[in-house]
Amino acid sequence: MTRRPLILGLTGSIGMGKSATASVLRGFGIPVQDADAVVHRLLRADRATIGAIEAAFPGVVIGGQVSRPKLGAAVFGNPSALRRLEAIIHPRVTAERLTFLKRNARHRLVVLDIPLLFETGIDKHCDRVMVVTAPEQVQAARVLRRPGMTVERLAAIRAQQWPDLAKRRQADYIIPTGLGRAVTRLWVLRALRQMRAAPPPVGSLLRSPPAGRRAYARNLSRYRNHRL
Repeated sequence: MTRRPLILGLTGSIGMGKSATASVLRGFGIPVQDADAVVHRLLRADRATIGAIEAAFPGVVIGGQVSRPKLGAAVFGNPSALRRLEAIIHPRVTAERLTFLKRNARHRLVVLDIPLLFETGIDKHCDRVMVVTAPEQVQAARVLRRPGMTVERLAAIRAQQWPDLAKRRQADYIIPTGLGRAVTRLWVLRALRQMRAAPPPVGSLLRSPPAGRRAYARNLSRYRNHRL
């Protein structure tokens, strides 16, 4: 069998420091695909995607580009609208991910930076998963500095994501980001050394789909109350 890159899924809840951690990984010369950046490009420049979204959500395209505020308003708090949007976006993002993996097949390690890695089940396509984390008060302070963010909106976003503890329970590597970039870099370096010490992967993925994805549905209230 042909050797392939080890696929590392990078994830974390909003405001946990995922972008900063992705930057550290890039600094080590590791290819990183940012799923958010892929979506932004599709909404800004991909005619097929823009046309499909305009058909599904009339009025959200302005000047030939999808208005993210208008699209967000159309789907926020509306599960059926969100599912329609996901049906348009997800197949295109999947195609971009496969292209990224093929283009970087010669590398020993590649990273998929995906905010909703567990929520969408894409962790099952990764060999290892790295979760970034920070104290809740640090997370809130970071997020509330963003333009247009409110306490109520942050609470709604948190409700749509796996709680931090649930993600950490399913992680192969946990990266703290609340103690400064230098500390984050040391934890990332430690994880990379462990990954690089392992033999290159061949064939199927090294990581089985975590049982936690099924347990989450059964234990939602326990996860939310952090009483695992």
